[in-house]
Amino acid sequence: VQLQASGGGLVQAGGSLRLSCAASGSIFRVNAMNWYRQAPGKERDLVANIPNGGTIYYADSVKGRFTASRDNAKNTVYLQMNILKPEDTAVYYCNAEIIDRTPLGLRSKHYWGQGTQVTVSS
Repeated sequence: VQLQASGGGLVQAGGSLRLSCAASGSIFRVNAMNWYRQAPGKERDLVANIPNGGTIYYADSVKGRFTASRDNAKNTVYLQMNILKPEDTAVYYCNAEIIDRTPLGLRSKHYWGQGTQVTVSS
């Protein structure tokens, strides 16, 4: 199983970017999917939690500017980021709890994507 993130880049303050993260492999079910970010010298912080059904959670710092969504048919989660600020600059990671198929049966495991850089210039 792999998580592949894409969509990062360089944007001016006030601009927008859309991140995507697709899960692939021997997947039985994808449960919660999450977006995290890590700025230089700081800890990795949760940005959005997207359950498989239910209310999406956002960190206070991104509420009203970021919108997360998912396409279960594609095992993909998105993060639409609007009104970007320089303090949003970070490496963004996706994370998911996935029930995958193994030779011994089903297994629940958390997977991380490789990270995508978002840089917002002032």
